Amino acid sequence: MTQHATYSHAAPQPALDPIVLALVQNRLDYISRHMGWVMTRTARSPIFSQSHDFSCFLTDPHGTLISNADGVPIHTGGGGFAARALIKAFGDDIHDNDIFVLNDPYEAGGNHLPDWVIARPVFVEGRLCGFTCNRAHQSDIGGGAAGTYNPEATEIFHEGIRLPPLKLVEQGKTREDLWKLLLINSRTSDALDGDLRAMIGSCRIGGERVAALVQELGTDEALQYFEGVLSHADRRFRAAVAELPDGRYEALEYTDGDCFEQMKIAIRVAVTIDGDGMTVDFTGSDPQIRGFKNSSVANTWSAVYMALASFFDPDIPRNEGTFRGVQIIAPEGTIVNARPPAPMTMNTVFVAHEIVVSVWKALGQAAPKRSLAGWGKTIMGLTSSREGRTEPFVMYHWNAASGGGAVNGRDGFSQIGHLITLGGLTLANLESYEQLYPMVFHKQELRVDAAGAGKFRGGPGVDYEVHIQVPANYSFRGEGIVSPTGFGEQGGGTGAKGEMTLHLDSGEVLPAPQYGNRRYEPLTLKASSPAGGGWGNPLQRDPALVLADVRNGILTREAAARDYGVVLQPNTWAIDDAATQQRRTG
Repeated sequence: MTQHATYSHAAPQPALDPIVLALVQNRLDYISRHMGWVMTRTARSPIFSQSHDFSCFLTDPHGTLISNADGVPIHTGGGGFAARALIKAFGDDIHDNDIFVLNDPYEAGGNHLPDWVIARPVFVEGRLCGFTCNRAHQSDIGGGAAGTYNPEATEIFHEGIRLPPLKLVEQGKTREDLWKLLLINSRTSDALDGDLRAMIGSCRIGGERVAALVQELGTDEALQYFEGVLSHADRRFRAAVAELPDGRYEALEYTDGDCFEQMKIAIRVAVTIDGDGMTVDFTGSDPQIRGFKNSSVANTWSAVYMALASFFDPDIPRNEGTFRGVQIIAPEGTIVNARPPAPMTMNTVFVAHEIVVSVWKALGQAAPKRSLAGWGKTIMGLTSSREGRTEPFVMYHWNAASGGGAVNGRDGFSQIGHLITLGGLTLANLESYEQLYPMVFHKQELRVDAAGAGKFRGGPGVDYEVHIQVPANYSFRGEGIVSPTGFGEQGGGTGAKGEMTLHLDSGEVLPAPQYGNRRYEPLTLKASSPAGGGWGNPLQRDPALVLADVRNGILTREAAARDYGVVLQPNTWAIDDAATQQRRTG
């Protein structure tokens, strides 16, 4: 079964002033970023106030995404699915000062259950003009494991509370019964209470600013410009696609296992370029799996949009109009479009990572100079405990983040949050974490000789070490500890895989499971995060950059000579030009 998004197209538009059009797009993007600032400064959980694991976006009155300038791409690309599910559920029963909440991937256009969407309609003179929305990953929503990630889930009912589109506030009056229902389904109810209020506040501020824009332009003209923003993005993206050679480009990426057994699970894609149109076809991808890496429709569409947006020029606008010329085929019952009640909590990271990479690989065949080397898959899990507390803490090990893949012209990011955030996830301040949680951090430093070699090298990832001082529960999701994942491009090398060990205070040393829930006494967690792949022939790397990597502790002298052909003079920081020339040309 082919799933596709439906877009509302207005009647033929009158000629729009291009300057006003640009200003409207910039104004909308500023509003979504302003909403993000409000959220960061008012949210209660560090996952929001420090790490920005949320995203704000705007839609037109039909639920079509018109701005997603804030936050994490995997959140926002599918934001229109949530808005359209809300409209479908409530129809004409949408009023000024209503506030909606939803999360379900099967019933509410959600990507996975932890990401709750707060949506507020924007009315001007009694007319619906759009929605302001905030999608945020809650610290805990119940389910079989603290922190919402349950690697032992085999159906969605193990993953937390499911929310269809619901009215949380009706015309300004909070539904206290529903609010209490949400809070008692969270292990961290105090944090959830504050975070929901912050989400609502961000949508209120955004709504006021969208209403002001509409009032300045006049309602009819504002809606014409909203459609103009979408149409402009459509034209820009089609022009970019038209520059690629027509053809069918096939690619394959794997995920390691179904969370219970080791096996290769394939995500297969065929990208067909036909003039200025594109088809992204996942036919042939493996069936849905037992574990929680199955993708919802909204998540798959969002991952495809993210792959396309990051492959082409960065100045192409980012909204749903951008992808009107893209048809996505995702057969039902596969890992990219699972049937209920398949679990889905991990899908925004894995299998979204694999969806993005498979599209990158396919497009890289059409435009090799734009190809992107692979990012290291993350190994970041979480720790939770109630020891000495009225409510448990839930702490995400963001700072064990992996290295990014290189591109033509730039080395991979040394350490960065999940690929699906493209840098939108901020790594937390360790000193703050030591104040919040019973932990002492011993190490967070760049790995040595781990980065994929290349004319532009991959990001090395980090060596990470933290002592957890109390008995605690651990949710492991170490996709990057089995196989190297930072593949090279155009002759570049592969980045090193990750490793993780648990050093109990008793002296016992245990390997960390790739997936699973465990409880341990106090321990030190040691991890080496996966490294990114390199781009281009390593022998073409500027020797001065190789020397800089040696001086910075990213490369040893031996690796510089072996991988890059750059020989350093003994006991100095000088390059042996003759020996280097011989290695590189001999």
